[in-house]
Amino acid sequence: MEVKVYNQDGAEVGKVELKDTVFGVEPNEALVHQYITNYLARQRQGNAKTKERSEVRGGGRKPWRQKGTGRARAGTIRSPLWPGGGTVFGPRPKLYGNSMPKKMKRLAIRSVFSAKAKSDSIKILDEVKLDAIKTKAMLGILDKLDVDNKKCLILDEGRNEFCVLSCRNLKKVRYMRAALANGYELLNADCILITKAGLEKVHEVFG
Repeated sequence: MEVKVYNQDGAEVGKVELKDTVFGVEPNEALVHQYITNYLARQRQGNAKTKERSEVRGGGRKPWRQKGTGRARAGTIRSPLWPGGGTVFGPRPKLYGNSMPKKMKRLAIRSVFSAKAKSDSIKILDEVKLDAIKTKAMLGILDKLDVDNKKCLILDEGRNEFCVLSCRNLKKVRYMRAALANGYELLNADCILITKAGLEKVHEVFG
């Protein structure tokens, strides 16, 4: 698939080939759903924890003798039945979601790339370059590319500090390294801007 290449001013400066191995596969909706569900589950911290009776402070000795007091027998004041005692079956730290095979993850990401390519939601840029950290300059680039009112994901080959910080205050714009692209961010974006260097990285990592 051949697509146009634009510069930061929105002018066409050439064409580039999108590999069918990444942008031309048949989207697997079931696998994408599985990937997104698992990805969102993995974002949960899972660090909720309560103390069980063996972890609560105190309760080292038997509060009273076993027989002869007329009261119920008790072995520790930190029993779950007592105020201040341990919790029964409370939450423990855990990992949510499951581990997916790499091949399944890559196929899911390729499915999203292909779906976005078919819907003309991908634009290729020769480069994204800023001389200073300036949100207004980034907004100007997006305006010239006619994507300023859309949720936009920018993929580049490396970490461009000026671009990252210039996008930080824009709610609808995300700037990521192409090699770290994930299916959730790709699917959530209305438009994906990929630099030529980033496209080579996408072909290398997901191709």
